[in-house]
Amino acid sequence: MNHQDLLTNYLSSFIQTLYEHKVRHVVISPGSRSTPLSMLFEAHPDFTTHLDIDERSAAFLALGLAKASGKPTALVCTSGTAAANYYPAIIEASLARVPLVVITADRPYELQQVAAPQTIDQTDMYGRHVKQFFQLEFSEHDLSLLHYNQAMASRAVACAIRTPQGPVHINVPLREPLVPNLLLHQVNNNAHGVTAAPSVTQGKLSLTVNQLQELAARINAAQRGIIICGALAGEGRSSILALARHSGFPILADPLSQLRRGTHEQKLVIENYDLFLRCHEIVSCLKPDLIIRFGAPPVSKSVKQWMEEQECANLVIDAGADWRDPACKATHMVYCDEQYFCEHMLSQINQNVNAAWAASWQKINALTRSTLQSIRDDSMLSEEKLFLKLCEQLPEQADLVVGNSMPIRELDTFMFTSSKAAHVFANRGANGIDGVVSTAVGVALSKGRAILALGDLSFFHSMNGLLAAKQNQANLTIVLVNNDGGGIFSFLPQASEETYFESLFGTPHGLDFSHAAMLYGARYTKVVDWPMFDAAFSKAIKEEGITIIEVPTKRRDNVRKHQELRSRLVKRFKEVNSVED
Repeated sequence: MNHQDLLTNYLSSFIQTLYEHKVRHVVISPGSRSTPLSMLFEAHPDFTTHLDIDERSAAFLALGLAKASGKPTALVCTSGTAAANYYPAIIEASLARVPLVVITADRPYELQQVAAPQTIDQTDMYGRHVKQFFQLEFSEHDLSLLHYNQAMASRAVACAIRTPQGPVHINVPLREPLVPNLLLHQVNNNAHGVTAAPSVTQGKLSLTVNQLQELAARINAAQRGIIICGALAGEGRSSILALARHSGFPILADPLSQLRRGTHEQKLVIENYDLFLRCHEIVSCLKPDLIIRFGAPPVSKSVKQWMEEQECANLVIDAGADWRDPACKATHMVYCDEQYFCEHMLSQINQNVNAAWAASWQKINALTRSTLQSIRDDSMLSEEKLFLKLCEQLPEQADLVVGNSMPIRELDTFMFTSSKAAHVFANRGANGIDGVVSTAVGVALSKGRAILALGDLSFFHSMNGLLAAKQNQANLTIVLVNNDGGGIFSFLPQASEETYFESLFGTPHGLDFSHAAMLYGARYTKVVDWPMFDAAFSKAIKEEGITIIEVPTKRRDNVRKHQELRSRLVKRFKEVNSVED
């Protein structure tokens, strides 16, 4: 068997095994050394391939596909620094527990460490940010390693989807010639002894009867419990709601928990905590004797600071194996499937232990909500009112991607509970501002349409993702908040350093983003008032292709408005309490 046929058989069987393990989407970046991988994936009738010529963008696009689909997505690139450009998205996937199958073509052994072009050491190049490293092996004479490579594919996908999910790296050293035999690729894979991929069954982390009883006793000892729910994978949300209903414990629901919107009961869902937990006058009356935490750490800094002040039992329920406790307040790390934990607690814990405790949270939450809604009367463009309006105008079943820095924090503040379902995505693993456009493109390609809200610096960092959106015909509405710089720094102590603040932190850029829209073939509107925004947004979410709606705001106004809302809430809280007294 000649080299071309051997290469084709080896890689065809490898690719077919990935398919049998439910990999369906492949993001390909062009390159020479990856030629056989790219061509064979493209020729496979059952894979959906997406082209992105920039590897950094491609990796974030794959991240968005995997986030939205809940299934592992494959990446293919050539050797050298092309593979290095995957690294930021791999870090995000690792920390956010997103399954990626990263396939990098490589030069063969004889070209390593001899100054061959486009050759770097790709062995374990992503370090601890991938769950495992695999390398395919090929015989130059026969198909004796065929089953070995199939096993590598099976192991890689099984590793990626095993809780906690994450990225894996498969390195593929390839010798020239690189063009595969596409006619042979179409032949039934079983013709050369390809065996069916082994079935992979994943169980759930569970606890012993004694462990469950001990945890139930801890919960039953509490009168003022609170549940904190961050970004959550899997099917645990309904069980967490059931636990809250049974115990009477309120839920501080992060926007990425997906508990704020939908047809589920939201009576115990507290969403306006980010503002009222900043007010010392209010938090003094909110002293829990138990905290139960699910999912990733929440977006809100005020929640973390509030937790740091509490001296009570603090249970972290985590189906993975990480130590998710940035506040260093955990008293119990419980490694257990969230749904399993909640369902077993329901039969062992007391019911509705303290209605007055839940009522106090609900009352403060309602007061905070009405305070935040007062900005509806503002006529000038502002980030606060933008996110209030955006959340109100989201269509049913919307898929919303939110950039880091200020946008996700504004969403956290202004996304109220609603029966109108929406799914919120954000890259909160490493919390970087890069790659968010490409992530949104991946979500749009998976879901059919997406809405992206992000800041100007995030947009600048990932504008090249618009080419992938155009080439892959994504339907994407982009709400671009342009405050001409790094808005979040205005809220930090650096803002008091007037000599250095603008040059080092504010970093005004003066960019005209209409040129980006022109470059990538997107529709573009720069709004000057709220009626113009309303019209542009309602039109954009119905149109095909890419639309950019730019909303200019001022950083100083944003800080002032948040300070005003906080002062207004404290004043109203004191007025209500004085009347009741």
